[in-house]
Amino acid sequence: MREKLKTKKRIVVKIGSSSITHKETGGADLIRLEKLVRELTDLHNGGRDVVLVSSGAISVGLKAAHIRDTYYDGTKKSDGPDEKLKLKQAAAAIGQARLMMMYQKLFSEYNQTTAQILMTKYTIVDNVNRFNARNTFEELLTLGVIPVVNENDTIATYEIEFGDNDTLSAIVASLIDADLLILLSDIDGLYTDDPHSNRDAEFIPEIIKLDESIDRFAKGTTGSLAGTGGMATKITAAHIASASGCDMVIANASDLGNIHRIVNGDDIGTYIHADKRSDFFIEDYLDEE
Repeated sequence: MREKLKTKKRIVVKIGSSSITHKETGGADLIRLEKLVRELTDLHNGGRDVVLVSSGAISVGLKAAHIRDTYYDGTKKSDGPDEKLKLKQAAAAIGQARLMMMYQKLFSEYNQTTAQILMTKYTIVDNVNRFNARNTFEELLTLGVIPVVNENDTIATYEIEFGDNDTLSAIVASLIDADLLILLSDIDGLYTDDPHSNRDAEFIPEIIKLDESIDRFAKGTTGSLAGTGGMATKITAAHIASASGCDMVIANASDLGNIHRIVNGDDIGTYIHADKRSDFFIEDYLDEE
């Protein structure tokens, strides 16, 4: 059944903070970034529309501002929510500029044009903003550009944030009518339990239809300081992608060559089939406060 992945023409790839930064310092892992850019450019050279949803801005910003050296996860343990939010917003402002500069430079080495798109929940729940965002994506893809998307953490607050880029990537996939979403994670795919803590956890290679039994596997944990995603967010993303008519694969980011292997139909990661709903609306999957 994975043979049909070879026919996908519009692909969204999401990569997490821990997959493109050094664990020890939070600084950008330039070797992995270069491999990621090469993979995406090659997909585009093969005639596909490609969108990258990339985390990493906060981590890179914490390192650049030397905040990580002084604080734990960019904040003092005694800091209240407001102080933590201000520090993360400041780190995002610094880090997003640096991260995008790296992407621009690396993509340019392969003669590939890229663009930055920053979004908040308000981009989607507001009809005019959503319409404009969709038009922007469509025009960029028509021009042969690879958009690099992230949540606008510099201005995002609890009320208007997506909270994680797994959800954001699925929303982007639905917004642009993508036919494949690839979520790159720190594990091989979906398991019946957390494989980091349970050695008996069983790998799930394929899901035809999402149901409550799959939802129970979600744990809602994250393995990185600057990251916000976990298996729960990937299940949420799967529901959004599947309902919008987009296939999805959760795969390990340790080998970025998995991107082209997935698109070539290789047996990589957990393959979640699209199950399009006629009553699908993106807004239904956003918790409005």
